[in-house]
Amino acid sequence: MIIGLLNQKGGVGKTTLSTSIAHALANITGPDEVIVIDADPQQSAITWSEMRESKLPFSVIGMAKKSLHRDLPAIAKNYKHVIIDGPPRVTDLARSCVMASDIVLIPCTPSPYDIWASSETVDLIQEASVYKEKLKSLFVINRKIANTAIARDVEEALKKFEIDLSQSSICQRVIFAEAAASGKTVFDLEPEGKAASEIESLVTELIAMSHNKVEAA
Repeated sequence: MIIGLLNQKGGVGKTTLSTSIAHALANITGPDEVIVIDADPQQSAITWSEMRESKLPFSVIGMAKKSLHRDLPAIAKNYKHVIIDGPPRVTDLARSCVMASDIVLIPCTPSPYDIWASSETVDLIQEASVYKEKLKSLFVINRKIANTAIARDVEEALKKFEIDLSQSSICQRVIFAEAAASGKTVFDLEPEGKAASEIESLVTELIAMSHNKVEAA
């Protein structure tokens, strides 16, 4: 399974989600079966990995080039799961990330700016779908503040796109920032905590989606 995380707007938490999802998958399959491809020129995932003092729970390499979709298969064949931490802007590199993916996950924070910015990412996915008929895509709300009007408004606004919204959402929790600052994930700090449980729920949904077992809400 190759999951590409993309959104035209930066600051939506792509790297934190990428590393968290990768760690959850590594807990299922083992560390040698999962790799994160840092396709962001800012190299956020690479920087995260360099901050970590202990052994990485999965592999991380940089590949911020527009030929990623052509070059990735040679690497992906050695892993069960590949997570692409995509660039923050719609470019040829972003198009390559979409073309390389089986599932494109679009993180969106509870902000109207994120919704407006998402339209360009959706356009990329629809463009790629002409060439990749089996390409799947999914919105996920990140940094959600539960039981607020803005959270409900965002969920409603995303329905205008022809892309499903995940049943799972990731709430705003300080532990994500605390973990990232030291090259860790929530599974290092609180493996049985609420944040870890939310990531696990999202991963379960992505795995099911990859096998066409369930439809997202």
